[in-house]
Amino acid sequence: MTYETVAEVDPAVADALEGERRRQNETLSMIASENHVSEAVMEAQSSELTNNYAEGYPGERYYAGCEHADEVEELAIERAKELWGAEHVNVQPHSGSQANMSVYLATLEPGDKILSLDLTHGGHLSHGHPANFAGKTYEVEQYEVDEETGYIDYEGLAEKAEEFEPDIVVSGYSAYPREVEWERVQDIAESVDAYHLADIAHITGLVAAGVHESPVGVADFVTGSTHKTIRAGRGGIVMCDEEHADDIDAAVFPGAQGGPAMHNIAGKAVGFGEALSPEFEAYAEQTVANAKALAEQLQDHGFSLVSGGTDNHLLLVDLRPSHPDTPGKDVESALESAGIVLNANTVPGETRSAFNPSGVRIGTPGVTTRGFTESTCREVADLIARVVDDPHDEETVSAVAARVDELTDEYGLYE
Repeated sequence: MTYETVAEVDPAVADALEGERRRQNETLSMIASENHVSEAVMEAQSSELTNNYAEGYPGERYYAGCEHADEVEELAIERAKELWGAEHVNVQPHSGSQANMSVYLATLEPGDKILSLDLTHGGHLSHGHPANFAGKTYEVEQYEVDEETGYIDYEGLAEKAEEFEPDIVVSGYSAYPREVEWERVQDIAESVDAYHLADIAHITGLVAAGVHESPVGVADFVTGSTHKTIRAGRGGIVMCDEEHADDIDAAVFPGAQGGPAMHNIAGKAVGFGEALSPEFEAYAEQTVANAKALAEQLQDHGFSLVSGGTDNHLLLVDLRPSHPDTPGKDVESALESAGIVLNANTVPGETRSAFNPSGVRIGTPGVTTRGFTESTCREVADLIARVVDDPHDEETVSAVAARVDELTDEYGLYE
């Protein structure tokens, strides 16, 4: 994809877009929520559907001229049903957060109760943080992971549910490196007569490929993002049984948003189609294998990992035991200077500010898309350790950056 036309009309924007392509090509994206979509997905997202207004649903639009929008949305829905085995799918949410908002709108009244994982323990803003719409609209209590093991404290969750009597229990997380016991959470929710929302934003692709247990058919509602491990058009998705279909559809539109972003839904359709291939299953398996290799190698360098490792695409490093005087933002900045892009992150039992926390979150979806295998990820762990051990040494950072340049040249991305 080139930006020749943009350059003729708006050189400043074209320069920024070209700069972003170079940045992605020349750095290693290890932000757990990021990935690199195919040229086909990007082409679909830049199609003429960006001009189309398609309020409503296929066959029931509020505007004329939607016959091709209907075709695209129906393809996205049918492919999603095949990928995740859901009875009903809504592909219109603009994001995973808006997918969550739709479930809340379909099931709750203002002031009702949400029980979700604390943000510093791996939860997400849209699960009820006080700065988010969910926390402002509903009464929220939060459960935690066991700080010693790093695993979800399911007994504590059950006790909290019995005490709080929530209307909905939220599972699925933003920074949790282990498998989720969906049926156990469902049993807890049912025991207090609550709904169960499973948010698989990070692991949509892993669930689709069968390398992570699925909550579809277990939880009452399943939401997710469509641009992380699944590599489809940017946005969100809601899945549920047919009994909740009408309520969910009404909550998405007109409840949470207006017209759907049909160009992004085209990207979802293409990405879902790609995910139905055998190659995608191999990709998902490699993503998890790469995360495990990265985790093991970092542990060999003396780093402490929350829960002691990973079962999925991400790992959470607690810097306090090995580098007590080095906060996460310092690590994030030094590694970015070396061409390795990840994010500072809170850890269970956080003792610093969320703006400069004690950990970093590292993911493998992007580098796996490049073609990295376990051996490459072990080398990346070595490079990360070199920088974290001496983040202010320019010679070290430069040497690591030179090796990153070699790796990005060898494992190319976009032409």
